[in-house]
Amino acid sequence: MRDAVTSLIRNYDITGRYFDRTAIESLKAYFDTGMARVQAAAVINSNPSAIVKQAASQLFEEVPELIRPSGNAYTTRRYAACLRDMDYYLRYASYALVAGDSDVLDERVLEGLRETYNSLDVPVGPTVRGIQIMKDIVREQVAAAGISPASIVDEPFEYMARSLAEKNI
Repeated sequence: MRDAVTSLIRNYDITGRYFDRTAIESLKAYFDTGMARVQAAAVINSNPSAIVKQAASQLFEEVPELIRPSGNAYTTRRYAACLRDMDYYLRYASYALVAGDSDVLDERVLEGLRETYNSLDVPVGPTVRGIQIMKDIVREQVAAAGISPASIVDEPFEYMARSLAEKNI
């Protein structure tokens, strides 16, 4: 798994360039936000099941047809799979948050997901909405914990939502 530093070094190494002002500013921003990113991940890790449960409740309230007969979360097995997937998104968002880089999301979550969701006929819209709901919950909890800026948690969730929404799954 790469982080913001190794990704930056890799990009400059591939092109054979020395760090320029942009690179130095990028590194400075990464280190300046390091403590806030780790603290935000600690907020996520303090009770991830509650975050997933709250997000799922809100999602199923907004899209009740998911838990009705013939819905994608109708049976106990499908409902459990939905919660499991939401937990995966949350966990990997915390990894990307600490790393300051979204590469882990491509490597570990998004690539294999396309084929899986295609084969299972899983609709992408509710998945994207569930990710957005988790982002809002985490952001609220991070702000309540006094971690500033709370918007620091947005990027991994928005990256996953954007990547899934742009794909024809």
